[in-house]
Amino acid sequence: MSRALIWFKRDLRIHDHAALAAAAACDDGFALVVIEPEWLASPECDAQHVAFLGACVHSLRQALGAVGLPLLVRMGSMPDVLEALHRETAFTHLFSHEETGPLWSYARDCRVAGWCSERGVAWQEDTQTGVVRGLRSRDGWARRWEARMSKPPVRLSVPRAVGGLTYGVFPSLHELGLRASRPLPAAGEEAARVILDDFLNRRGRCYRAELSSPLTAERACSRLSAHLAFGTISMRQVHEATQSRIARLLADRDPTAKRFAWHLRGFSGRLRWHCHFIQKLEDEPETEHRNLAGAADGLREHEFNRRFFDAWCEGRTGYPMVDACMRQLLATGWLNFRMRAMLVSFAAYHLWLHWREPGLHLARQFLDFEPGIHWSQMQMQSGTTGINTLRIYSPARQAADLDPCGTYVRRWVPEYGTADYPPPIVDERSALATAKARLYTMRGTEAAREEADAIQRRHGSRRSGLAHDGARRRRTRRSSSPLQKELFE
Repeated sequence: MSRALIWFKRDLRIHDHAALAAAAACDDGFALVVIEPEWLASPECDAQHVAFLGACVHSLRQALGAVGLPLLVRMGSMPDVLEALHRETAFTHLFSHEETGPLWSYARDCRVAGWCSERGVAWQEDTQTGVVRGLRSRDGWARRWEARMSKPPVRLSVPRAVGGLTYGVFPSLHELGLRASRPLPAAGEEAARVILDDFLNRRGRCYRAELSSPLTAERACSRLSAHLAFGTISMRQVHEATQSRIARLLADRDPTAKRFAWHLRGFSGRLRWHCHFIQKLEDEPETEHRNLAGAADGLREHEFNRRFFDAWCEGRTGYPMVDACMRQLLATGWLNFRMRAMLVSFAAYHLWLHWREPGLHLARQFLDFEPGIHWSQMQMQSGTTGINTLRIYSPARQAADLDPCGTYVRRWVPEYGTADYPPPIVDERSALATAKARLYTMRGTEAAREEADAIQRRHGSRRSGLAHDGARRRRTRRSSSPLQKELFE
């Protein structure tokens, strides 16, 4: 007799779920969510992540219950949880999706693989994104992504339920010793579908024009990032729905419909870049801890200014656009990409902070923390990849372009212009002159250029197979595209 255990991780849905469908081939089965102490203790984890997970699990339990499958909730380290369940149920197969996460999750998966081998349990991991495990070359990666995303979503199918199990409850934040810090958006699979539908049919009509300004981005961006991070909707579902909506708009004779389709094509391209950056962490797991370019080692690590860092974390730098963005993030757990990039740029170049500590602070604040995108972006915006153009954002220029009337700053920094607001923490001109000189000197060495060529071959994007317009077609491989500048809104 075959018995399936479906291990839900960052795939908290029942539709387009390959692991759930594969388990239907077994005689019976049950589902599992595990709250792992290693995750709770990790420096990226925040109470909001745990609370959102709990809300997603509540929704998932209801959805699985409607199709007759029990969802168990357990707390403990893997494979200790698996050992206890194996003694209780004698499951023969473990089904899950591949996951590209922090190093602690990679080590966890290695332990699970060892346990499965010792117990004779067959572990099947299915793909759910465009990330390719064991990728040898980036050549043709975009075509692979398109092929995966163009396949029909996996049909819902579940095994017959195992009876007599203790389901378990998701612990409260209080029971876990955590305190809620901010309100959360609606969680779960149904909420993700509603948000996607609203974006594709209403909010996305001015996406390209409004995604950069914090005044308009909150409405105009998809707001799907947390749902993709927790897997309450799949990348393929988003891609399929977006392409279908674009096709319908292009078939419409109304000129405004074609304009709407143009905006949604911009969003569609960013779905590819979502997986492109996660692929970098899959291929180079140490990206979350060490500089991608070894030539950058020692550049900032020994000059970390704690006073600068604390002021940046609190939104008290004396640069109103920077402080407004940080305060919005602290209050809501979300910020549009252009402003995220500005925060990192300011920390890296104006304050000369190494990216690791700012990256951990931001990881805890972002409800949509996605390790692959996050650490790749932290390094890219800090100038330590060796291959990307240095992106130095001027807070004053961003304010003039994106908040010309000061509406956004007044909302989040009400004391600006009073004696209570601090003076600028550094002089911008001198700080940037020093930063540029040091970085360009580092990049100018022959060793750095040779290393950059190797990094480009391993991690750089390829034009072949990617959707692009005439302007992008003319760009060189090394130059930054609009998608790289405003990756994942």
